[in-house]
Amino acid sequence: MLPEEEVGGCSRTFFSSLVQLIPCRAAVAPFSPVPPTESCCAAIVTLGRPCLCLLANGPPLSGIDRSMALQLPLTCSANFPPCDVIT
Repeated sequence: MLPEEEVGGCSRTFFSSLVQLIPCRAAVAPFSPVPPTESCCAAIVTLGRPCLCLLANGPPLSGIDRSMALQLPLTCSANFPPCDVIT
């Protein structure tokens, strides 16, 4: 697990960032036609780009379509650029 200290501009751990995105679970499930809810979009804005990118570059997560998760800032009209995903 990553330390509590700031990692790549994110002041949260990987796990706490993931918990913050619980409202987005239905919107990022594989093959989900469900758009993000207002609470999901609020979570994306609160989480911010550094923590979303931390999740995007973290280990694979069961039940989460990473490409759909990376579309959330655009879908939610969050004003931050896309993450640079390390493959």
